[in-house]
Amino acid sequence: MLIPKSHRRAIYEYLFNEGVTVAKKDPNAKTHPNIEGVTNLEVMMAMKSLASRELVKQQFAWRHYYWYLTNEGITYLREYLNLPEGVVPATIKSKPRENRLPLGDRPSRSGPKTEGDRDAYRTAEKQTDAGPGAAPVYRAGFGRGAPAPQ
Repeated sequence: MLIPKSHRRAIYEYLFNEGVTVAKKDPNAKTHPNIEGVTNLEVMMAMKSLASRELVKQQFAWRHYYWYLTNEGITYLREYLNLPEGVVPATIKSKPRENRLPLGDRPSRSGPKTEGDRDAYRTAEKQTDAGPGAAPVYRAGFGRGAPAPQ
């Protein structure tokens, strides 16, 4: 399928920026929801081309295609889009770590035990019996074709 160079470039730029591309298995869709001006079929065919060269990893689930960039795909798209070495997809960028409290400043989880605790439930004595008919009855062979015991 012939894809205009501007559309192919838009697809590749989106793929490189995000690191992942998703497309519904609907070749008749007029536009792709994430890439403006490009049809869904063009995205599917461009990704099919990259998948055949093992530049992306393809998965299919629930009528949606998922494509993930491989390391070879990153280098190929860097060359194709003329990007410097320092630019990486969003899936590879490390997120800044949040400032967390040291473990020593954290309040303890185990507070004073109350009467409604699990231990109180397990150690409480039973107040009543199970009731009539709760005693186990041994009826050997019952239900296996043998006559009922008298």
